[in-house]
Formats: sequence, structure tokens, C-alpha cells
Amino acid sequence: MRSLDESKEILYVIRTLDVLMGSGVGLEAAIHSISQGGYGIISKDFSNLMDNINKGKPLEKELRDLLKKAETDGYKRVINTMLNNVTQNTDIIETLRKQGERMEETRTEAVKEYIEELGGVPETLLSIGMIGPIILSIVGLIPQLMDGGIPGMGNVEQGTIMSVVNMGLFLTLLGMVMIGLKAHTKDPGL
Repeated sequence: MRSLDESKEILYVIRTLDVLMGSGVGLEAAIHSISQGGYGIISKDFSNLMDNINKGKPLEKELRDLLKKAETDGYKRVINTMLNNVTQNTDIIETLRKQGERMEETRTEAVKEYIEELGGVPETLLSIGMIGPIILSIVGLIPQLMDGGIPGMGNVEQGTIMSVVNMGLFLTLLGMVMIGLKAHTKDPGL
């Protein structure tokens, strides 16, 4: 759950850091701004980081601790970039912009793949949802249309045919639900 929340929010955090620091706000003030909320687990992490800094712990140590807690590569890269800025005074703004662009490209590719995988799902659901009940209703009418019974089977009770039709409708519905779940589980979570 943590990694999903991190991957959802990290690009927004990068863009916010870029805007804040690009306008002259320092790293600690930018972290404080993000800690105020709106970025899920990252806001909570930054809030804990700010609480510990206010208690007198060094920013470098807190960033290192946060780096150990991070689960996704993107979040680890951002924290590592912040850490490098604190320890080596690197150009954090340019690095964040490059990371944001790479992450944006990765997300765009993931969404394209998801759309391609879902391309046939609506047609499949429509086919199953329309054709299945039509075929099953024809099966239900066969005993009424045939006076001498079904060739090779003889007379089949109406109750038996209705049981087959009802089971078929249930299986059609179950198949549609399973296809929908399959599509839902492939959601890239962005």
C-alpha cells in the first residue's frame, strides 16, 4: 500500500519542489510546505522529518532515515537528490526537473500500455453480455418448439431446461465480472 501511495504522489511532489525551490524557497521550507498535507504518505513522512528537525536532529540524518523507509525508486531518487543537495550543495532544481521528466515519460508509457491491454475488453463484455443471453433463451425455447422432443435426447422437462438456462445466465454474468476484475487489476495505479 505504501509503495502504491508513493508512486501516485511522487511526481506531484517533484513538481511542487521544483516550483517552490525555483521561486527561491529553501529545501527545508519546501519540505515543510509538502509536510502540510495533500501528498499522502509523502506528506506524513515529511511531517515526521520536520518534527524531528524541530527537535534538533540534523536534516542529513533524517533524510538518510527516510531513504531507508522509502519503497519506490522514484521516491528514493528524490530523497537521494535532497540528500546530495544537503551534503554536496548540488543543483537540486535541475536534477528534480530531469527526474520529473523521466517519471512523466514512464507514466505515459504505463498508461499507453494499459489502454492497449484494455482495447478489447469493451467488445468482449458486449459480446458476452449480448450473445450469451440470446443463445440461452433459444436453448430455453427448444423444448417448446419441438413436439417430438430433441432428436437423440427425447423429451426434456421444461424445469431441466430452465435450470440449464439459469446456470448459463449465471455463468455469463460471472464471466463478465471476471473480465472486469482482470481489467481492474491491470490498472497502473496512477
